Amino acid sequence: MTAATERRSLAGRTILMSGGSRGIGLAIALRAARDGANVALLAKTDKPDPRLPGTVHTAVEEMEAAGGRGLGIVGDVRREEDVARAVEQTVAAFGGIDILVNNASAITLAPTGQLSAKRYDLMQEVNARGTFLMTSAALPHLHRSPNPHVLTLSPPINLDPYWLGAHAPYTVSKYAMTLLTLGLAAQRHPGPLAANCLWPRTTIATAAIQNIVGGPAAMAVSRKPEIMADAAHVILSRSAREVTGRCFIDDEVLASAGVADLTPYRYGDAPESRLRIDLFLPGGEGD
Repeated sequence: MTAATERRSLAGRTILMSGGSRGIGLAIALRAARDGANVALLAKTDKPDPRLPGTVHTAVEEMEAAGGRGLGIVGDVRREEDVARAVEQTVAAFGGIDILVNNASAITLAPTGQLSAKRYDLMQEVNARGTFLMTSAALPHLHRSPNPHVLTLSPPINLDPYWLGAHAPYTVSKYAMTLLTLGLAAQRHPGPLAANCLWPRTTIATAAIQNIVGGPAAMAVSRKPEIMADAAHVILSRSAREVTGRCFIDDEVLASAGVADLTPYRYGDAPESRLRIDLFLPGGEGD
C-alpha cells in the first residue's frame, strides 16, 4: 500500500460494527461519520456504566453530530439472533452493507490454570464466535456492495512462546479472529472483497488499558484511539481490488499514506522511545 494508491471517501457508505460505544470502535465510527458515512453499531451498552463512558445511544449522537448517520442496535454479538437482527436493521435503514468492522472483544490476561471457565468462554464467544457470526451474516450483503471491506481488529499471528505462556486463552481468541479474516480473504467471492486485520503498534488509551492492563501508568505510554481510526480510514478508503489478506499495523498504514509525524496521537507526554509496544508484536512484553 503506497500513498499513490487510489483512495475514496466513505461518504454514503454503510458500515456495520460490533461494539463501538467507546474506545477504538467509536473513534473509527466517528472518523467515518466525518466523511458522511452511515454507521450501525451492535453493542450491549444500553445504559451508562459508572466504570465505562458512553453507550450505544451516545455513540449515535456523536456520529450524527460529526456529519454521519447512525443506528444503535442493542444486542449481544454472541447471539446469532441478535446479529441477524443487526444485519436486517442496518439493511432496512441504509439499503445495504459496504463495510463490516469486527471490533467487539473481551480480554483477560491470565494463563491456563488461573482463568475461570466463564472468562474463557466469554473471550472465545465474543472474539472468535462474534467475528464468525458477524461476518457470516453480513457476507451476502457485502457481496452486493461495489467495494466491500471486512476489517477485524486483531493481531498478526506471532508464535513466540511468550504470548502462549503469558495468556494462551486470550491469544487463541484473538488469533482466531485473525485466521477467520484471512480465511475470508482466501475464499472465492463473486467479486473483489477486501478482508484485512488491523492492530496498533503501541497500546491504545482505552478503558481496557486503564482498567485491565496497567492503569494510569499504562495510559501515559499509550497512543490515542484516533491513530487506529485514521489507519482504518486509509484501509477502508482503498479499492477492494488493491488490498486483502493482510495484517496491518496502524503506524505502517499511516506511513504508507504519507503521515510522518505521529506526535499528535500521543495520549501522554512520553517520547516515542518510551511508548509501550502492544501485545503480540516484536519489542512487546515477550522481548
